[in-house]
Amino acid sequence: MRKVILLALCSLFLLSACHKQVKVTSVTTEAIPVNASEDAIQDRDYLAQLAPIKAHLEQEMNVQIGYAPEDMWVADPECPMLNWATDALWEAAKKAYDGRVDIAIVNMGGMRCAWPAGPITKGNVFELMPFDNRLVILTLKGEDILALCESFARYGGQGVAGMRVTVIDGRLADVQIGGKPVNPKLHYTVATSDYLAGGTDHMDALTRYVDYWNSDLLIRELYLEAVQTQDTIRASVDGRMTMKP
Repeated sequence: MRKVILLALCSLFLLSACHKQVKVTSVTTEAIPVNASEDAIQDRDYLAQLAPIKAHLEQEMNVQIGYAPEDMWVADPECPMLNWATDALWEAAKKAYDGRVDIAIVNMGGMRCAWPAGPITKGNVFELMPFDNRLVILTLKGEDILALCESFARYGGQGVAGMRVTVIDGRLADVQIGGKPVNPKLHYTVATSDYLAGGTDHMDALTRYVDYWNSDLLIRELYLEAVQTQDTIRASVDGRMTMKP
């Protein structure tokens, strides 16, 4: 009987100890650098197995598919790299979509690199668009196009094709599509990525579409095709996204 009572008391003590609150009074951390000093611990057998795959990929990525006579630099609110990418997406959308495509939108943040003057390789295109984003066509009301451009005015330029946006002193001054002011009551078709169609990069207005068509075409593949078709890549700043003080 004494053993039973003792076991019961021990059980109660353990249960109460498990429910006792623990307060953290201090934390000590240590930074462990991850750099070339760790190369000595690499798995040599694993690297040997990867070597032929790595060599094959590097050979494929280094194939020249085009040429840029001038630097395709990146800077907001407008730049050659962004203008080229948006124009390329717009032209591809016109071919893929059975209908009119009024404009194209590409985000500045999607420009993951610039292309210096010289050969353009397949790897350069993968570096520009490393994601599996797909081309979609949205139908938007003109009022939502204007709301989208208000976002451009607040947060900086984005890539546009088929339209011209003018911002003065941080305020939207003018938006034209096809050389005409945007009509808030009309519907316009917009080529963009499935990523931006979700309202990312402050583009909430894109989520208010009245129609959505997914081409299921990878934008990276469309860029690869555009470079190979054009061969010589040229683009300039032409005032399509103008922000004046």
